[in-house]
Amino acid sequence: MTTTTQLIRARRFLPLFVTQLLGAFNDNLFKNAMVLFVVYGVYNSETAEARFSALASGIFVIPFFLLSALAGQMADMRDKSRIIRIVKFCEIIIMLVGGTGLALAWQGIALHLLAIPLMLLALFAMGVHSTFFGPIKYAILPQHLKDNEVLSGTGLVEAGTYIAVLAGTIVAGWISVDTAAVMVVVIAAIGYLAGRQVPSAPPLGKLEPIDYHVIRSSINLVRTTMQDRRVYLAICSISFFWAIGTVLFVHFPPLAKNMLHASKEVASLFLVIFSVGVAIGSVAINALLKGSVSARWSPLSVIGMGLFLLAFQQVCAIWPPHGGPEKLMNVATFVIQPLALPLLLTLLGIAVCGGMFVVPLYAFLTTFVDKSQTARTIAANNIVNSGAMVVGAIATGLMSLLGLAVVTQLTIVALCCVASAWLGLLLYRAERAAGRP
Repeated sequence: MTTTTQLIRARRFLPLFVTQLLGAFNDNLFKNAMVLFVVYGVYNSETAEARFSALASGIFVIPFFLLSALAGQMADMRDKSRIIRIVKFCEIIIMLVGGTGLALAWQGIALHLLAIPLMLLALFAMGVHSTFFGPIKYAILPQHLKDNEVLSGTGLVEAGTYIAVLAGTIVAGWISVDTAAVMVVVIAAIGYLAGRQVPSAPPLGKLEPIDYHVIRSSINLVRTTMQDRRVYLAICSISFFWAIGTVLFVHFPPLAKNMLHASKEVASLFLVIFSVGVAIGSVAINALLKGSVSARWSPLSVIGMGLFLLAFQQVCAIWPPHGGPEKLMNVATFVIQPLALPLLLTLLGIAVCGGMFVVPLYAFLTTFVDKSQTARTIAANNIVNSGAMVVGAIATGLMSLLGLAVVTQLTIVALCCVASAWLGLLLYRAERAAGRP
């Protein structure tokens, strides 16, 4: 029996895995159901649609900036399983509010006065929920798993998260808003029941007072965490990955529409393939490393990511003009195009290499530091990652403002992979110098 199979069947892992899976699914189901309804059912202006999408994204990310440090402190200073139960119970209340907003929007009742504000309030609260749950889902693994199981457990959590994100995104586009309003509440209730089964995970180190000043605690946490060179390199490498990923996700819809002459369903197909690819890479790296936690494959993985990205860019550049009517190609028409298979395979290669790159780095963060500091380390990583995603989005906007074509922007992103590979190489050298494998 493999380590992965053993973990999936073990009570010390399965309840946590199911809980985080349902949480990620519900996050994306609610967020996408809300955005799709408002963008396609409320506004008829591209400017208004873009403004609402940006507002929704910002509202969800803000808690990660403000509260990650507090979340990390609480996870290290309190029983992690108890925090999970509290957070998952709060999710039920949040989804009752969000579901009410969806239901009112579906009926057209007080749309701008009540329905949309309720949905945005729930979205912000789900950002808070994810901020507090995020450090726990990684920090609890070294406490419940054996040393040779941590990488496998991290890979499963990462793969499960991407599959859940994928499923939530797809389901949100298939079901009606009133169905989503009921479904998010039901999923939250099931997640709470799963969270109650997570075994106790009491604090391991000396209990310290919690700093509730969110700005000061965030600055101090990042400064303290990044003092160790290896942790600094790991967090910087992960942040590069998320910055690159943000640029790609921002470009998928306009690239599909304007360059490939394809519909929004094709853009969704890109997201599906990307999510599946990261999940595959997350599991594959565990097989290559055979359970050991090491960054030895990270430089090669991110170089592979850059090469696949260049190949993807080249296929896009030579994509022939659509010879049919002005109507955009649907998925069935798109996949029979001569260059569709190379395009989708290069995209899959980007994602697989990305998963292979980032998962060992997360596992490194959870195993290198003392177990009493794990949640705060992940919290610091979340703060820096959130900043990197914002930088990636801003950089994309600036490049577009300067008139750079999407193909050119993808080339620049591919070249940035070299910097990420250099960071991964420095981390691996630091590992070897410290006597790690």
